[in-house]
Amino acid sequence: MGTCNHCNNRSVTISHTIGFCGDCIKTHFDILWPQIKKVHDHSRRAFKLPEDPPQAADGIACGLCLHECRIPERETGFCGLRYVQNGKIRGGRPHEGNLYYYHDPLPTNCVSDFVCPGGTGCGYPEYAVSEGPEKGYKNLAVFYHACSFNCLYCQNYHFKTRTFSSQKLSAKKLANAADKTTNCICYFGGDATPQILHAIKTSRIAVRDADDRIMRICWETNGAMKEPFLTMMADLSLTSGGCIKFDLKAWEEDIHYTLCGVTNSRTLENFRKLAEWTKKRPQPPFLIASTLLVPGYVDESEVSSIARFISDLNPEIPYSLLAFYPQFYLNDLPTTSRAHALRCRTAAEDAGLRNVHIGNLHLLAENHY
Repeated sequence: MGTCNHCNNRSVTISHTIGFCGDCIKTHFDILWPQIKKVHDHSRRAFKLPEDPPQAADGIACGLCLHECRIPERETGFCGLRYVQNGKIRGGRPHEGNLYYYHDPLPTNCVSDFVCPGGTGCGYPEYAVSEGPEKGYKNLAVFYHACSFNCLYCQNYHFKTRTFSSQKLSAKKLANAADKTTNCICYFGGDATPQILHAIKTSRIAVRDADDRIMRICWETNGAMKEPFLTMMADLSLTSGGCIKFDLKAWEEDIHYTLCGVTNSRTLENFRKLAEWTKKRPQPPFLIASTLLVPGYVDESEVSSIARFISDLNPEIPYSLLAFYPQFYLNDLPTTSRAHALRCRTAAEDAGLRNVHIGNLHLLAENHY
């Protein structure tokens, strides 16, 4: 508990880094945003990232994500990876992936594990090798070192120190890491969007080289990419038996700006588009959503609104509620309580969703918030 710097409420759960409670942010955002923006700016300067998406009149257009950066010579886009040299965009091209990868035995701790073929056998025999968890097989987990968001609670913020790494890996070399016991590739990070050209080429090579073997293509993303890349991702996942998991971080745009530094409008628009694709392949689930339950900011009201949005599109879309762990600039908040998670699950189910899951159970605190 703490005191909100705006309403002086002494009994609210707030991050002292942000300084304001969720209610005040939603009702007085225009007044409070300049102070919240200073926190985001500070967090980006610490990693030598641009404070705002560049919009230089003579800049080179990137065109991969919602920011639509126009990048000046010798400077970078908002992601910190895409840059301009000699009038051309560099970074994130198919032959220069900035990433690390590892093999994760199936079933994994993937957010989508509770409904995916690797964790459940769903889609057998077309998309899974067994009727249950694919034990003895593995996932190629690909972590990209760049992101188009600036989440103050980022659980993997250390990647920011490697966004400028000179070590690069071509799409072909990454695809070759998928051997005969690899059934799926999952892209996450950071986020795949700043390096989507690399991920798409890698996926196409891996699927081609798998011949008749199962090779699912999956994504964990903030969902803020532009077309035609959204459709390219979707097509790869749909035809391979993979899934796309969108992290719907908040419903109210003011809360989303506060936590992530950017709008959620492109994410919601893209999720709405992909919901139409779920009719093409009901099983295994093609589209999955998750929300991190940030104490004081992402409560049952936020979850209820997100769930109604999903349910109106397709009530069968799986939804995972994730426990928050204090990290990065929001390391002064408590972990999500069991009571908080249960209230949010009830809210999601009451909104009409038929497959609501609570993840990261081991993180739930036994307090009463």
